[in-house]
Amino acid sequence: MFGAERTRTLLGPADPARNAAVGPPLVSARELIDRADATETVAGRRRVRPTRRLVLTAGTLAVAAGAVAVLQPFGGPAPDAPGGPGTAAGLVLVPVAYQFDADPPAAGPQLRMLADKIKDAAYDHQSGRYMYHHTKVWGDPVMTSADGRHHVAFAGASKVWQAADGTGSQINTQLEPQYPDQASRDYWQRNLDSRPAVEGTPAPAMIPLPPEELRPPSAVPAELRELLKVEYGAGAASKEVSTLYGRYVVPRATRAAVLRVLADVPGFRWRGQVTDRAGRNGVAVTFDDREHDQQSLLVFNPRTGELLAHELLTLSPVRISSYQVILDTAWTDRVG
Repeated sequence: MFGAERTRTLLGPADPARNAAVGPPLVSARELIDRADATETVAGRRRVRPTRRLVLTAGTLAVAAGAVAVLQPFGGPAPDAPGGPGTAAGLVLVPVAYQFDADPPAAGPQLRMLADKIKDAAYDHQSGRYMYHHTKVWGDPVMTSADGRHHVAFAGASKVWQAADGTGSQINTQLEPQYPDQASRDYWQRNLDSRPAVEGTPAPAMIPLPPEELRPPSAVPAELRELLKVEYGAGAASKEVSTLYGRYVVPRATRAAVLRVLADVPGFRWRGQVTDRAGRNGVAVTFDDREHDQQSLLVFNPRTGELLAHELLTLSPVRISSYQVILDTAWTDRVG
């Protein structure tokens, strides 16, 4: 989640390279991590890496305290900004409530039924040069107190316009800090000086995207199984589904094929009707990876089969580890 612009905002005048130009990476840090996580194996088994954690003391983060106070979340001024409502910064994340919380049934039959009845999405009737995605993410990296108990990360929004040859533009916006529990929020509010230390967050810059080969996702089951890394299990498949929908405008036939492929992956449980973090109605499946104390959550649009959100939770105690919400997907000829 931390890029050059965000790091410079946190450092402010103390940044020794504040006047140096930094070009965009050929591949985002998140994508590099996702690729490594999905493909690396040890003794024939997939190695699951935890969410990146930055172990920091309150003093280490003092330089960032001013940035906490001037973030601009959706819908208005940051809570600590002049004129903002109150003095507390950031939200405490609550796990999505499941319709079937205890003893959920296997997801296969429900996923197949959903695949059989999905309808066209709005973008199925659009055309344009660029694939457009608006996403919101949280949890990579998570900043952790020295005792390992208290966590915080910044939410971030991305708007991406990308053509078939990989070129296009991207805008990244740092949003509010968010916490996996109230204790973490209380800790960071006590231990960080939240007085504004900088005048404001710079306006997001339009970043050009370099050329790369983009292959439209196939609806052929064998090819989809390979693309979604199902050989490594439901946890890997969940991550790859999130990557697929966060990058491509997935047509209806492929959306149905994705659901059928997931229906055959052992371990997914049906959670029924849910409401995602953007307030949208969806249906959800989860996979519990007890060995690594982690749960994967996928939320689908019940009418179109589109992926709305992907989340990772720790199981003991149950709390949010990371999330991606796909707020909008479209075809367009316009950038910005």
